Amino acid sequence: MHSNSPLASLPQATLSKTWRQRLVVLAANAFTSACLRLVPLMPAIMAVLLLDRRYLRDYRVHRAKFEVHFQALSQGPVAHYLSDVFLRFKHVPVTVYGECVQCGNCCLNRQCAFLESLDGGKFQCGIYGRYLRRFSNCGSFPLHAHDIERYQCPSYFVEGDPRIRWLKVEK
Repeated sequence: MHSNSPLASLPQATLSKTWRQRLVVLAANAFTSACLRLVPLMPAIMAVLLLDRRYLRDYRVHRAKFEVHFQALSQGPVAHYLSDVFLRFKHVPVTVYGECVQCGNCCLNRQCAFLESLDGGKFQCGIYGRYLRRFSNCGSFPLHAHDIERYQCPSYFVEGDPRIRWLKVEK
């Protein structure tokens, strides 16, 4: 690498991914690729897994939702799940504060196939109480500031977040 290269100033560890990071990327790509191939079957698969006929009754609608869903998953959430939730490679702070306001942003930016719209611009998870949700990334949101930033979450924050302002109360 030439000394005038912008990459020359970066530590070597930053320039090359570890074998674990490569494995996560490979596994995430394989998973999302397989899911995209299964899109035509997903309404039937979900109808069986969730014992819910609406996936078959509205096949075209749900097929389109699954296609959007898996495209959104290919943008990073699967790799995040594998590295930060399943394998726990990265440091996860314990100082995430806030509560859900049902904006739907964390649901793949409102592209989740299971997201259901409510009155007042709010959203809810269509499989929230189902066993299948335990295998998703959803229950871990947010793990760290990257999650909050990625989905522009309006209600969660990490300690030290510049959006937090302390007001001095005069007595």
